[in-house]
Amino acid sequence: MDGPGIRTVVFFKGCPLRCVWCHNPETQAAAPEVMFYPDNCIRCGECAKRCPRGAVDLRLPYIIDRDRCHGSGACAEACNFFGLKKTGTPYLVESLAKIILRDATYYKTSGGGVTFTGGEPLMHMDYLASLARRLSENGIHIAIETCGHFNYFDFKKKLLPWVNLILFDIKLMDPDLHRKYTGKDNRIILRNLRRLMGEERIDLLPRIPLIPDYTTGKENLRRIVCFFKELEIRSWDFLTYNPSGINKYRNLGKVPPSGLPEKPFPLEEEMLLKDMFLRRMLER
Repeated sequence: MDGPGIRTVVFFKGCPLRCVWCHNPETQAAAPEVMFYPDNCIRCGECAKRCPRGAVDLRLPYIIDRDRCHGSGACAEACNFFGLKKTGTPYLVESLAKIILRDATYYKTSGGGVTFTGGEPLMHMDYLASLARRLSENGIHIAIETCGHFNYFDFKKKLLPWVNLILFDIKLMDPDLHRKYTGKDNRIILRNLRRLMGEERIDLLPRIPLIPDYTTGKENLRRIVCFFKELEIRSWDFLTYNPSGINKYRNLGKVPPSGLPEKPFPLEEEMLLKDMFLRRMLER
């Protein structure tokens, strides 16, 4: 769930974490990138003619020499068969606001709005603050999905007045495991969640990604329960594991992290974990 009602979801590129189970690895780097979809490629060679840096080589398995590519997207523009796709398009604040506001009627009639996600949208604090203010002044409900790793004082000063809902991910409670599987420890994340719980003017919904063999261990879930009880959290949500990131790594010319399940979490097992979590939250 990205928030209530009909919503526009805006994906920002750039993230401070490198979660091994990330299902949107094309949003990790802040710079534009080109993804290659081999099943759509007819090897016509038009992309190679258009590349300004000679980074397209049809002899390569994924045709792009990543050391030479700088993400201009000229090759993708030349592809008529969706074999190449550029990820990441810069927008001026006013230009993006106008696009979002086209659907203002749908937001208002459904109780919806706009959700900023990524990547990590709070890496772009000044830009997002300007955009959120512009939308908020037009009565648009604003939600932000965050990994929690951001500068809280900048957030409170620049962005908090314009935000209605924070969707805040909690993944692993053990700081060493968090560092091992996301690239950062969780001290800033847990501290930011504590601080947000003290902000009365916004809604906050913690979310737990259920990643088999990573976040679904009983000890991790037990520690999350204890943390939520300490903060007197009354509502939360779960995120189902999405294995689509495995192929996206390949589309980006990268090797997928090893050990990730190729299929979604079995529904029965997921429901058991959710029931167990709820029972523990209800225990005194």
